[in-house]
Amino acid sequence: MKFLKAVCALHIATFFFFALICSASAQVVAIGGSNTQGRGVSSSESYPAQLQAMLEAKGSRMRVANAGISGDTTTGMLARLSSEVPEGTKIVILQFGTNDFRRGNFDPAVRQANMANIEQQLRARGIRIVHADNFVWGALRAGLKQSDGTHLTVEGHRKVAAQLLPSIR
Repeated sequence: MKFLKAVCALHIATFFFFALICSASAQVVAIGGSNTQGRGVSSSESYPAQLQAMLEAKGSRMRVANAGISGDTTTGMLARLSSEVPEGTKIVILQFGTNDFRRGNFDPAVRQANMANIEQQLRARGIRIVHADNFVWGALRAGLKQSDGTHLTVEGHRKVAAQLLPSIR
């Protein structure tokens, strides 16, 4: 009976140890709007999830967290930056998108200030920045878009993830 309790305690301790390691190992955070979130595809088909799978296939222990929110603007990204990018984050993939432009009362100076502020806060924390917008736009221009013309297909997400992969180390 004591042996069984000891084994159970060891399993519980091991579970919590690995849970702590896994949460601490989410060193990459992808932050953006709907194309980061993966609107119109399953969560496992979004570019952050596909990037995670590609990293695992290469034997990397890097973990990618998806902090994309459909419809998010640079104001929203700035507001949630500290809560979405935990201590220990090494890389942030930024995908500012075009939601700021879709708002009727949008001020371009506010967008520029928000983007600069986001980047400044990340750099001050020693976090490397990788931009994804050009990869997303390139995939959309290549026709890898859903019928709405705005959101990536599964293949578009795969292409973006593959293009990001060399930058994640």
